[in-house]
Amino acid sequence: MVNEKKCETTHFGFRTVTKKQKTLMVADVFHSVATNYDLMNDLMSFGIHRLWKRFAIQCSGVRRRQKVLDLAGGTGDMTAKFSRLVGEQGIVVLLDINDSMLKVARDKLRNNGVLGNISYIQANAEVLPFPNDIFDCITISFGLRNVTEKEQALRSMYRVLKPGGCLLILEFSMPLFKPLKKVYDFYSFHILPKIGKLITSDASSYRYLAESIRMHPDQEQLKYMMHNAGFDNTEYFNLTGGIVALHRGYKF
Repeated sequence: MVNEKKCETTHFGFRTVTKKQKTLMVADVFHSVATNYDLMNDLMSFGIHRLWKRFAIQCSGVRRRQKVLDLAGGTGDMTAKFSRLVGEQGIVVLLDINDSMLKVARDKLRNNGVLGNISYIQANAEVLPFPNDIFDCITISFGLRNVTEKEQALRSMYRVLKPGGCLLILEFSMPLFKPLKKVYDFYSFHILPKIGKLITSDASSYRYLAESIRMHPDQEQLKYMMHNAGFDNTEYFNLTGGIVALHRGYKF
């Protein structure tokens, strides 16, 4: 009975909640921040998130006519880049569980004249609504830590990936150096919520962001989880001293 109850709970930042509660609470966070999401990304990372995403795209090997799934695609930064890479005969699917984020993405990409090779789907990464072996590349950027059942989501990604295809996970991770970790912790817990309150009138969502990063698996743990889900040749690249890591794995 105790084990059953434990299995029904998870973490929302540093809090213990039911799995159903977490899904709803994460949804509320992103409904709250959707309209200012791009601005906050630039402010929070001092614009460096663009370099992290560029590196991920370079590591993807995506080329013309391929099919790409951008999971937890947010406002579509990665989707826009992949759209150009695959060209008119390729397909990019932007999938997000949050309808507010999808609306912002759709409006932004259309206003920027991005190609019409993009599909927008609202769904949960844990149960992807696609046939087996369909995508050449799957990316999830700064979204996996918000997924309740990460192992299930990884297995779902593996299922819909084509043999020979690759998965890229770009996510906040564990800083490699103690001095950097101390500075990063101070910034995350003392400065970041204040920026969130100033720009979005919402400090709590950015406090959750800082907490969710600390609860996310570190580099080696995530590599093991990918391998356990079936991925081969799994590896990771530490970026900005390990504040962010890019994990890559293949389906053979």
